[in-house]
Amino acid sequence: MIDSVCELAIIGAGPGGLSAAVRAAQHKISHVLLEAADKHANTVQKYTRHKHVMAEPSVLPLRSDVAFAAGRREHVLDTWEQGLKHAEVNVSYGSEVVGISGAKGDFQLGLKSGGEIRARHVVLAVGVNGNPRRLGVPGAELPCVQYTLESAEDVQGERVVVVGGGDAAIENAMALARHNTVTILTRSAGFPRAKEGNAARISRAIAAGQIECLVEAQPTRVEAAPPGADTPYLLYASVGDGARSIPCHRVIARLGAVPARRLVEPVGVRFLSDAPDAVPELSPRYESTVPGLYIVGSLAGAPLIKQALNQGYEVVEHVLGRAVQPADHNILAEKFRALRTNASVDQTLVQLRDTVRAFRDVKELALRELLLTSRLLTPARGKRLFARGAYSSNIFNILQGEVRLEGDGSPMTLRAGQMFGENCLVSGRPHDSAAIAGSDCIVLETPLSAMRRLLRSEPSVRAYVDTVHTLRILRTLLMPHAPAQTIHTLLPSVRLHRFKAGETLFAQGDAVERFYVVRSGSVALSRLGGATESVVAYCAAGSSLDAAGCLAGEGIRSLSARATVATEVLCIEQDEFTPLLATDPLLRAKLQADSAQQLAQQARMQAQPEVGDVFSYLMSHGLGEATSVLVIDEQLCVGCDQCEKACAATHGGVSRLDRKAGPSLHSLHLPTSCRHCEHPHCMSDCPPHAIHRLPNGEVFIADSCIGCGNCVENCPYGVIQLAALEPKLSFLDHLRRRGKEEPAKKAVKCDVCTGLKGGPACVRACPTGAAIRIHAEDVLQLAQQRAAAAS
Repeated sequence: MIDSVCELAIIGAGPGGLSAAVRAAQHKISHVLLEAADKHANTVQKYTRHKHVMAEPSVLPLRSDVAFAAGRREHVLDTWEQGLKHAEVNVSYGSEVVGISGAKGDFQLGLKSGGEIRARHVVLAVGVNGNPRRLGVPGAELPCVQYTLESAEDVQGERVVVVGGGDAAIENAMALARHNTVTILTRSAGFPRAKEGNAARISRAIAAGQIECLVEAQPTRVEAAPPGADTPYLLYASVGDGARSIPCHRVIARLGAVPARRLVEPVGVRFLSDAPDAVPELSPRYESTVPGLYIVGSLAGAPLIKQALNQGYEVVEHVLGRAVQPADHNILAEKFRALRTNASVDQTLVQLRDTVRAFRDVKELALRELLLTSRLLTPARGKRLFARGAYSSNIFNILQGEVRLEGDGSPMTLRAGQMFGENCLVSGRPHDSAAIAGSDCIVLETPLSAMRRLLRSEPSVRAYVDTVHTLRILRTLLMPHAPAQTIHTLLPSVRLHRFKAGETLFAQGDAVERFYVVRSGSVALSRLGGATESVVAYCAAGSSLDAAGCLAGEGIRSLSARATVATEVLCIEQDEFTPLLATDPLLRAKLQADSAQQLAQQARMQAQPEVGDVFSYLMSHGLGEATSVLVIDEQLCVGCDQCEKACAATHGGVSRLDRKAGPSLHSLHLPTSCRHCEHPHCMSDCPPHAIHRLPNGEVFIADSCIGCGNCVENCPYGVIQLAALEPKLSFLDHLRRRGKEEPAKKAVKCDVCTGLKGGPACVRACPTGAAIRIHAEDVLQLAQQRAAAAS
């Protein structure tokens, strides 16, 4: 127990906390570094052995007193430990803080051990996960129960029970299943908390018998097994209305964590939203809504090590009353030169927020992070920023001048403050118009991955994007003839609904209650005939659903609609849509034309029910979101593996496809190879924004990849791998490298051999023509061809 008040108490010995503590020690400030674990950098300690730690973002300078460079986990940890000792940091391990009270000048930090720390200022530098939730059943203290998994490769030939239904539980179970017998217990009926990619991976493994899954299950106790048993322990669980005992060697409980925000919310720290990953409200100097309490690192929205190190350094400078600019200051100042103003960085940030409608309520730290990865463009008048029908990995906001959108109907002129290119962000589909720069135009170009992160943390940005996209869908798809005021009047009637893959939007026989437009994803329409149900149509993003049913006036659906992938739809209640049709003959004529096309397609497919079987198979394996997927005709394939060999030869010895893996039906085989999804799952969480897409739809991974593996986990099709990409070396070079660190691993995947004459090497190398690549919109044609060949 410490009776005196120290100047600075730092909670958490991760990168941000280490940096703050070393800086405080350098300045001879009275301080204490409190760490709940028995070692520093607990999160990095849990990385797999020899993991290569990347020093990103590369553009950001390191200003911390704590040395840091890319290298093996062990080297990084040792460097930090030496830094702690050299600076003579006052560190207290095993000191878990369970409560914070008081105010600036005299904070009281309650320890789990019962002691108390008093400090004038507090720096919270804990991770976003807080402390792991404990199993909380009799026997949970036995040595077989653990809450982390350092290395799945160290566990072999065991029976392992994984408890939990989130991403960590799934990832542990999948990694362990390679060399062990794994049972996973989840309290729900599935995996609703997991990322879509992880949920798909575990579902496939369960269906293939690789992992046993007990749903709606709760552990009740853990016991040592009786002498002579096959395993040393037994886990007992309630499963549904019954009970089950599971023999095991170890139990890995991945039950989430007690959020760190619970530690600081009681003292008055406010967060931007109720979302689990929401960041706190912070000043540009990382001070929370409680004066004297600073938050840095992951909890502050800075998940990268270098960011946290810089913040830890800066916050101590602020506590000392020293003027210090953020590490990104010079980078932003250089970017802002394109604006040709004499304003400071801080003044320019205020101007950007005032100008760009999407950023009006965005906090400064979030805006700075977004701008760090964005580019300011000053295109010449008439320059095309993107073409109609092109894909994009960026979204645009106009800072000055005008941009003209040219698509169906009359051109649309956008001015400073407005956003464009949002179709690729929302639906993953190509641009439905071309964007042409006007005179004196300045545009902010932002990676979609950075924008998606902002959407998750800033509800106001999501609301703005949804509004803009809805207005443009109404204009481009339904009412290009209508004046803007009419479309704005219709906006309050439009609702957004989200559906999981396989979920029903409406069923045959239901009342016609809404008119639907697919915003993202895709939908299959089916009709029940006797005891069988046949797919009769496919609707991609930008399509209306069952226009015939809405126009007929019969009031009963003659079709069922199910999402083939995660899907979003916009809908208008039928009692509001019917009067609109009556007063807008052009809208009615457009929907009648759409209806005629849909009915013709339905008639063709209903005449060939086998087409629906092939179509359903292809769509169930994700082709509904593919822009380029490899399909192999097993009737032609001779198993020569020339496709794999050609892929490896083209990509430095690392093949990006696995011919033998993947499902098959009706002689159609889908090998493990990237589908270049319209809404790429791999792009959803890429810290360095290294994943992009070209105008032709190709999704590629840039050299800035840091090997974090997020894309590997997020891909629902298992088509990305981490590989050591070594340069070609001579024999002498190999000898010189002996004993040196292994090369860093980076994510690799199919790049459709962009830039090579003749197209993808896998297709060109196939001697029988068995390998082809198709787009989602070609799936129906392929299904019809297969059905015709089989008849």
